[in-house]
Order: sequence, then C-alpha cells, then structure tokens
Amino acid sequence: MSTAAAPSPVGKNAAPILEEARNRRTFAIISHPDAGKTTLTEKLLLYGGAIREAGSIKQRKAARHAASDWMAIEQERGISVTSSVLRFEKDGIKYNLLDTPGHKDFSEDTLRTLVAADCALMVIDSAKGVEEQTEKLFEVCRMRGIPVITFVNKYDRPGMDPLEVLSNIESKLGIHPVAAAWPLGYGTDFQGVYDVIGRKLHLYIKASHGAREADTEIFDLEEGVANAQLSESVKEAFMEECELIRDEFHEMDPDEYNTGKATPVFFGSALSNFGLDIFLEHFRNLAPQPQRYTDNTEQLRSLDEPFSGFVFKLQANMNPEHRDCTAFVRVATGKFERGIEVKVDDLSKKIRMTSPHTLMADDRSLLEVAYPGDIVALFNPGEFKIGSTVYKGEKKKYDVIPLFTPEHFIKASSKDPFRRKQLREGLQQLSEEGVVHVFEVPNGVGNELLLGTVGVLQFEVVQHRMLAEYKVEMHYTPVPYHTARWLPENEEIISKLKTAFSTHVTFDLDENPIALFDSAYALSQAIEKVGEENLFKFKR
Repeated sequence: MSTAAAPSPVGKNAAPILEEARNRRTFAIISHPDAGKTTLTEKLLLYGGAIREAGSIKQRKAARHAASDWMAIEQERGISVTSSVLRFEKDGIKYNLLDTPGHKDFSEDTLRTLVAADCALMVIDSAKGVEEQTEKLFEVCRMRGIPVITFVNKYDRPGMDPLEVLSNIESKLGIHPVAAAWPLGYGTDFQGVYDVIGRKLHLYIKASHGAREADTEIFDLEEGVANAQLSESVKEAFMEECELIRDEFHEMDPDEYNTGKATPVFFGSALSNFGLDIFLEHFRNLAPQPQRYTDNTEQLRSLDEPFSGFVFKLQANMNPEHRDCTAFVRVATGKFERGIEVKVDDLSKKIRMTSPHTLMADDRSLLEVAYPGDIVALFNPGEFKIGSTVYKGEKKKYDVIPLFTPEHFIKASSKDPFRRKQLREGLQQLSEEGVVHVFEVPNGVGNELLLGTVGVLQFEVVQHRMLAEYKVEMHYTPVPYHTARWLPENEEIISKLKTAFSTHVTFDLDENPIALFDSAYALSQAIEKVGEENLFKFKR
C-alpha cells in the first residue's frame, strides 16, 4: 500500500513543473505481430507533424523504411525487435510514444517499456480480432493498472463487422469495449468514420499509398450518410448501429476506464489514414497525464519534487562506429536540465549530464529540459543499469522493473578462440540492455557462457548484433533445461539446491543466483526442499 502523497515543495518552480507535466502524454503501443502497429506508429508521427511523409515497411513503393524500425535486423525482416522512443507535439501536447516489439519473442522488452508508460494503445487487426500476444500484453497492462485505448485497424480490408469486434474484445479480454468511433462500410466500401464523441461523420478520400494525410469532409451524421457512395442497405445498417452505440461513450464510467475495466474503441485504417484524425483529436483527453510513482519506501512521490527518474532501457551501439551506450530514463519527478548533476542508485559520486538527447528512432537532437512523463536519452558512462534510479537531492529508489525469468537457454562460444574477450564484452553489453540474460555455465569451461531469453528469436538478434557490432561469430550449443527460477541471496537455500535432483545453480553477470531445472519433476522437488516462496518467476 502507498502512503499519503509527499507534500509538494514550496517554491517558484513547483507550478511550472506541474503545468508542463499536464501537457505530457506518455504511451506504449502494443499488438500482435502484423496488426499494423508500426504503420500506425508512423501515421501518428505524420499527423503529429514529426515526419512529412510516411514510409511504411509494408509499402515498399515509398522506398523508405519505417522511422521506428531503425536497427538493421528490423529493416531486413520487417519486424520490430526493440522498443523505439519517439516524440512529437500536436496542439500544445507533447507525446512520448514508446513503440514496442510486436513479435512474441520480444515480450520482455515490451514488459519493461510498459513500466515507463502511463497508458497503452492496443492495436487489433479487424479480421483476426484479439490474438494471443495481445492477450498477454493486455494482462501486463491490467497488472500495472494502466488504462488501455483500442484502435481496430485494417478496416479497408475484409474483416469482422464492428459489433462482432466489440464482442470479441469483451469475450477474450474480459473488458467492456465502448465505441468512441464507428466505421461506415468496410473492405473496399470503407468510406468514413463516425466520431461518436464529437457527433460528426468524417468521409475520406484516400491519399496516394497513405503517405500523406487523407482529405476529409466532415458532416452531421444524416447529411454525411446521404453523401456517401454506398448502397441504401449499407446506409440503413450503419444508421441502426449508430443508434445502438451513439450514447455509450458519453455514459462510460471514468473509473472503469482508469482501472482497466473499460476501453474506448476507435476504428480505422492506418495504411489509408482513415479515422486517424478522430483518434488523435480525442486521444489527448483520453490518455492520462503523467502518473506518480511509489518509491521503495512505499512513498508516493510528488511530480514537483526535485528531479528523479529511472532507467527502463539501455541501447548499445546506436552508432555502430562507436562503442556507445544510451540509457533511456523516464522522468518521474521534477525538472531535468542539461548539465544537471545527478546521483545513480547507491553511488556516492555525482555525474554531470552534459549531452542529454531526445530521439526520433536513431536520430538524436540535443535536449535542454525535460519534465515528468518525458523520456530522456543519456550517454551511459558505465554506471547505469536497467532499473537504476537517477536523482538529484534527497535519495530516491524506484523498484519498478523486475528481472523476468528466461524460458530458453543455449551455451555460447566464439568460433574464433582469440575473440573470447570480445565475446564476453559484447554479451555483457547486450545483457545490460536487457536483450539477453548471461550466466556462467554450471561446471563449464572458461570460453563458454550460458545465455537465457524469453523467446527463441532473441538468440538470432544476439547472434546478428555480436557479428555486426563486435565482429564475433558465435557458436551455439543447445542445453536441456526445462525451466528456471530466480533465487534469494541466501546461502542456505543456494546450498540446498546445489544438491537437489536435476538442479543446477549458477549466477548472472551481476551475481544474481538462479536455479535451472532439467524437468518439471525437478522443479517440484526443489519446491518441496526450499518452498515455492523462495523460487521466483521474476525478481526485483
């Protein structure tokens, strides 16, 4: 339980900080693979004025890659494998958009990113409805207690009718879907979207390849339907549906939305830009302002306290020509200024932040100030780790990002024995980024390391980046571990498990102990020996 809010400091800086915070919206985009998340991300940047022309990875005619898919492997495969941090401003509101990996194997990066977001935008394919990865990510949002806003995409293709989509969302996620917009026609007949909130019908003219904003005509409902080039039966069905849903949004309980029991649902097409103007117009009021975080003393910190934040992501070698490492910090309290001196976790020395940046994927621009909700990219001098707290003044610590348990393991070595040093250095850096868990091999030889990931495809990313960035060609050997659990730093428990049936105890590069089990039976035996409360699926 959180204690009462800390008293706000008295001073001339408090009011401007709170005013700036009110103008921030920090959100993550989540979806199943191929639901159109990356395309939607680009279109939000287009409508927000951050880019002049969209370059969807699905639309090769533009001969550009998506702005958010900046890593070489992402551009090659057409998928997002790491979270990108993007920023744009529209109508006085500064949006911090966290574009997360859609592939199921990269859910760990997504889970960490959701800690830095105040709400989530859930993208659903109109033909497929709620899919497996969407369900998993939604559960994380529910666990975190953040609101979820839904965008049903690809309505310019054949798919479910909108009432069926709402039913699908409710049955799969157990959340009440509330129509905030409604499509007029679908597939090749998709011509417009009714703005349920604003009570207006938007009719669209498709732009070339969706590279620019769609031309739009806005009407009262009846007049707009009369102007639509659709059959009378389609128009009649649309009017009947609008009668059913037109008051739902206005009757939605705000508490249900804020607690994740209800989700506003928008319909459209990110590819052709239909419905995006309506979504963005209302997103600024639906997305919450920056939340307040509870520190490790259970104190709810005020937004206008002196600066503090936490590292939720590390990204090495964004410039492959240099061995750089960038730390992404979510500002939790106060005002961050370029040149500020901060402390990190328990380190006594101060570090001056001379070159903070904001990012458009890998395109950096110098940042002078930042406020609660903002994401700051900092050069990592080697002191930051995922979960580190950065602060000025009174010491603070946010224990908000757990260690997730790896599900897949391999032994890794360098094919060239003379590059063992580079192997360890590279894997150390990828481990600090959270790309892979790195362990000493139980009873292993010195030139091997044990790698653990949440998804199998992460091993491919590790292999790709080690070769591209460290010139290390890796050799993988499968290992038979069935499952794993993090352990407390307790010598008695560790000693008991070292002698347990088909159980192997080792440590990661930060000396966190973990038990590896050959089978489900071995795990059950370990539970009997030390108790389930001492075997963690995740560890803070």
